[in-house]
Amino acid sequence: MKWNGKIGLALLLIVFGVLLLLDKIGPGLGWLMGYLVPIAVTALGYIGIRNGSKFFGWLFFIIGLIMLFGKFAGLIGFLIAVGIIAYGISLLRKESRSV
Repeated sequence: MKWNGKIGLALLLIVFGVLLLLDKIGPGLGWLMGYLVPIAVTALGYIGIRNGSKFFGWLFFIIGLIMLFGKFAGLIGFLIAVGIIAYGISLLRKESRSV
């Protein structure tokens, strides 16, 4: 079997469908689906861009990235806060050395 974009898309859809079914009938996988859906939308956008559908590819890619930023907003805020604190500490150290 030759590996191409259609086979990859088919496998992605099958895995996505299985995860949806598991979420409905199995253990709570809602947290996992919350991350897989934005990643899948981003991946579909990338596949669309590579296959020549520029408009819809970029549309899905950007929507997927926005969804991912929403999921990682807490982590991004935490990293920004740590960076601000580290920068403030470095400013204080420079100021204490010059005095």
